[in-house]
Amino acid sequence: QLQASGGGLVQAGGSLRLSCAASGRTFSSYAMGWFRQAPGKEREFVSAISWSGTMTYYADSVKGRFTISRDNAKNTVYLQMNSLKPEDTAVYYCAAKAQYTVVDLTTTRYDYWGQGTPVTVSS
Repeated sequence: QLQASGGGLVQAGGSLRLSCAASGRTFSSYAMGWFRQAPGKEREFVSAISWSGTMTYYADSVKGRFTISRDNAKNTVYLQMNSLKPEDTAVYYCAAKAQYTVVDLTTTRYDYWGQGTPVTVSS
């Protein structure tokens, strides 16, 4: 129901825009999040956005470089990633959560997950 896309290989300093398209249900009332998992590491929070899009949250490691947004009419959430670094290399996952607190959004306790899209940043 969540399909992430837009990953790829990019040089350090470059940009990518990830998309997460929802199907099968409307996610306009859900908060949406992006997580990433590097090889051998745990899945970590990257960014989240409230159902209305008015509130956004970022991990310190991406703040100022990544921007999350959503288009509820298209049932899609985006992650614009600029100034990419090799340490951003990971598989990126999108997720949706119906009932939440701000703290919840930074954990992996989401209701739905996409399949992941790989991002590789070369130095």
